[in-house]
Amino acid sequence: MANNYTYGIGHNSSNYEDKEFFEAMQEFAQHQLYRNTTAAQWEEIASLLDPPSRNTFFYGTYNWPGQKLTQRQVDATGMVSLHRFGAILDSLLTPRNMFWHGLEADDPYVMKDRDTQLWFEQATRILFKARYAPIANFSSQNQNNYQGLGAYGTAGMFIDSFQGHDPRIKGLRYKSIPLGQLFIRENHQGLVDGFIRWWRMTARQCMQKWPNRFPEELRPALEQNSEQPYDFIHRVCPRDDYDPQRLDARGKLFKSQYFCIQSKTMLQEEGGYNTFPIACSRYDQTPNELYGRSPAMMVLPALKTLNAQKKSFLKQAHRAADPVLLTADDGLVDMSLRPGSMNKGGVSSDGKLMVHVLPTGEIQISKEAMAEEKGLIQDVFLVALFQIMEKSPTMTATEVIERVNEKGILLAPTVGRQQSEYLGPMIERELDVLSSQRLLPPMPPRLREAGGAYSTVYTSPLSKAMKSQETAGFMRVMSSLQEVVKITGDTSYFDRFNFDVIVPAMSEQQSVPASWMSSDKQVAAKAQARAQAQQRQQQIEAAPAKAALMNAQTKQAAAGQAQPQQPGQAPAQQAAPQGA
Repeated sequence: MANNYTYGIGHNSSNYEDKEFFEAMQEFAQHQLYRNTTAAQWEEIASLLDPPSRNTFFYGTYNWPGQKLTQRQVDATGMVSLHRFGAILDSLLTPRNMFWHGLEADDPYVMKDRDTQLWFEQATRILFKARYAPIANFSSQNQNNYQGLGAYGTAGMFIDSFQGHDPRIKGLRYKSIPLGQLFIRENHQGLVDGFIRWWRMTARQCMQKWPNRFPEELRPALEQNSEQPYDFIHRVCPRDDYDPQRLDARGKLFKSQYFCIQSKTMLQEEGGYNTFPIACSRYDQTPNELYGRSPAMMVLPALKTLNAQKKSFLKQAHRAADPVLLTADDGLVDMSLRPGSMNKGGVSSDGKLMVHVLPTGEIQISKEAMAEEKGLIQDVFLVALFQIMEKSPTMTATEVIERVNEKGILLAPTVGRQQSEYLGPMIERELDVLSSQRLLPPMPPRLREAGGAYSTVYTSPLSKAMKSQETAGFMRVMSSLQEVVKITGDTSYFDRFNFDVIVPAMSEQQSVPASWMSSDKQVAAKAQARAQAQQRQQQIEAAPAKAALMNAQTKQAAAGQAQPQQPGQAPAQQAAPQGA
């Protein structure tokens, strides 16, 4: 635990920065103490799945660059499954080849506004462009997070504005924080609302980042061009003196502080964030625990068992390939095992073998036992999800869809948590950063009146699998009705469906952009134009008949005029019948 003597600071010091440093170091010491047990388990997992992360989960540890850390790893099934787990989560939640989420107004009435729809579509495109820009480095850092989630159950993504040499270049920058450097805290509702990050930098790097407040204690190392690393911490927590009317750091919800541990100084003036800068995710959380539990923790016994079984299997395989020979005490000596060599005395005069091979045991049993453990490991890392086609290569497309939907139902409770705890806060932070850089377009009037309130609509493959039941059901009913209509010839069965509602809903479920869809006015104009075109076509088709009728009437009128009537004589058609 931290104490006043350790840091050379009096708790009642009048210096604000000294007080803040003491408070930060005291909190940091408590975080270290409370998570030591969890860190020990992470260390064990790292030795089996993630050797480069060994000896990184405790404050003060150090690994020489390039140091070999794979001494305890015999079987690589866990490591391979972990990398596939990261790829699977990426394909289910954040595939790069599609817009895996959208934005919409909280109020459905506001979302009916055409300008609002187009604004959210444009904002989504800008966000994805900034997220996957080369300077952002999102894809690699996101993959690190997914792998950390599979191995240790907790991952944190730091999102900030890009800070390069050219101030004209704007955008986002992502950094996956190694779990050994990240110490988190929760509020009363279980949300992560603060953290302390510990890392090392050289004096030269410190001067590059904080030239105006460079610690004098590090100047000798700077002058000597020393590459010795020093300890730094970054503390973020909710601000107690938050004032939304202020424009300085006190007008931001979260307080941000940087400290150098060796010099016991604050490295910059206190800053802040409007949104929490880290998107922290936990795979599964058990009662009374702050950090998450991972798939690797669930199958840690299987990982350790497989590692031990692999050792026995290698011994058996080695003995089978290079067997141990048994000979009599006074039998053959200096036996040659080279191909084509001759060993005299290897058999007796009656053909009996004088040299025998030591039995190696049943190696097939070891294979079966290892296969069982591998199946458990691959199952918990979701690898079995993408082995459907390998097991049944003759499946139809419909069968594949049904199987994937079935797997999606099983994955939704576990993987779906990442949408609320990881992706949601990340998108909120991204929009805040882009807005502060003025990279988002001005809001339309109706959305501005609603306060800009928005929500995230997830359109990833996993989300689509969860929402596609309505579309699939409608298509099955339509397919059945088509057969009924063919038999009866009665198309009135389709009158039960309101296609004006179905088509927009299906388009929304399939992530069709709003700009690809016609507005209500455009639909009405198209319907009017179609009705006018049909009317003109009917007139064209009726023109020959009308012309023939008019021609007949003309001829009839001409014939009537050819017979002049006598005075007092009734018209021919009104003449009395003969014999009347």
